[in-house]
Amino acid sequence: MPSFNFVNPVDFLNMADSPGTYAGDFYTLNFEKNATPGNVILNLGPQHPSTHGVLRVLVELYGEYVLRSEPVLGYLHRMQEKMGEVKTPYQFLPNMGRVDYLNPISWNWAFAGAVERLAGLEPPERAEYLRVISSELNRISSHLLWWGAFVMDLGGVTPILYAFEEREKINDILQIVTGSRLTYNYFRFGGVGADADSRFFQLVEEFIPYMRERLKMYTGLVTDNVIFRRRLEGIGPMDEDLCRRYGATGPILRAAGVMCDARRLSPYGIYDRFDYDIPVGPSNDCFGRYLVRLEEIRESLRILEQAVKSVPEGPVIVAKAPKPTYKLPAGETYFAVEGARGQVACHIISDGGKTPYRVKLRAPGFSNLSLFAEAAKGVILADAIAILGSLDLVIPEVDR
Repeated sequence: MPSFNFVNPVDFLNMADSPGTYAGDFYTLNFEKNATPGNVILNLGPQHPSTHGVLRVLVELYGEYVLRSEPVLGYLHRMQEKMGEVKTPYQFLPNMGRVDYLNPISWNWAFAGAVERLAGLEPPERAEYLRVISSELNRISSHLLWWGAFVMDLGGVTPILYAFEEREKINDILQIVTGSRLTYNYFRFGGVGADADSRFFQLVEEFIPYMRERLKMYTGLVTDNVIFRRRLEGIGPMDEDLCRRYGATGPILRAAGVMCDARRLSPYGIYDRFDYDIPVGPSNDCFGRYLVRLEEIRESLRILEQAVKSVPEGPVIVAKAPKPTYKLPAGETYFAVEGARGQVACHIISDGGKTPYRVKLRAPGFSNLSLFAEAAKGVILADAIAILGSLDLVIPEVDR
């Protein structure tokens, strides 16, 4: 039997910043050839349940320990930004529901807001309320699916069945105004695509106390489960410095103790009219990121409760809404909103032509995924799966 020179994980981590060693080499083409003989090179994905889509993660293992890892993108690249540069704004608007199919309302708002800022459009009051209500419902829906899938990553199948039950109720509500159940295309430049009736608001009001009771059940079923907590507490810490170096936003950054939320720091729409808290902490590990998202569901319910009680009457789109042939005025604009995974933004440069000169989309999942290689260094493989799941990745957004 051949003998191999195994590298101790502790020694490997000490080598990580040494020049000329393979430890700092994260280039895919050199990943395997720079491995220590006897270590295992493993592919997670691009077709694997734990990667939640066509994401490939290369890992080098010393026994059960992850010595190196590298996410590999490109299996799902769809050239969304280039399509934004060859289509008119109205033609490109439906694409926003396809970038992140679990939180499309935030992408609706980012693109519509950028166009409105450049064009000088102000949505009516009623449209602003409908935007907030649909956005917060979609945020809850996205967090629910993450909650169920994350627990399933760790071996618990039952919770995702509950998550889908709640999520179906939200889909029933949003279908009334959007006509869709997944890739919503609800926003329009200067308002929203359809008004809401009394049944819509009634269902929202009924959902709020229902969801609060279900969150209590989630606590007993999952959050207080000792096995679940031991799988997450102290695993994959991501401090403020790490988050800032890679541009992480959303629940990951807030779990690290940073109160960063576009709804509060740079209010858009009518978010400054509502009373709600931004959950921060209590820890920067996998369990802290889990708790932040559950608290965000509670705060979204607070926003919904206030919004449905104060929706004014009136139109849901500006009187002189842009026509499908509308050309953006020359200029440059940037508009950011707070999505379920972090800051979603759209940067548009227009030369006054039929289509934008440049369109750049800021996808939070791309930045958040970048933390994985450092956070997973030195952990066992099972913990690496927990870290990856705690990032709440939607690969069509990451590989847009």
